[in-house]
Amino acid sequence: MQSLPPYAQFLGLQTLRAEDGALTWLMPFADHVVGRPGYLQGGAIAGLLEFAALGSLADALGETAGIALKPINVTVTFMRGGVIHDTFASAAITRLGQRVANVEAHAWQQDRAKPIASAQMNVLLKRQ
Repeated sequence: MQSLPPYAQFLGLQTLRAEDGALTWLMPFADHVVGRPGYLQGGAIAGLLEFAALGSLADALGETAGIALKPINVTVTFMRGGVIHDTFASAAITRLGQRVANVEAHAWQQDRAKPIASAQMNVLLKRQ
């Protein structure tokens, strides 16, 4: 996997790969991702979801595919407030066509069954 963009580095994002090969993204808690006292800033959560979606898609396509990923749109749904804990995200490709991919990402903290946010992203696959 390539090095992370500056905003992902600012958020402190890390990738974790399970034994089955699945990617999980980690955003460690830090003071610079706090919005109102005791809660994560929504933009940090949205950024985590976006990087999880794009990173998982890039990983599935492989680095040698010669495909540039161009986000078309992103819809983020906030389900509950993110509190002062590490935050995780994973993504699943729901459709992979020749020109467009649809990806769904979910973020959670202590319990994966209780997501704090989700995102749906449509991505243009620009073949070079």
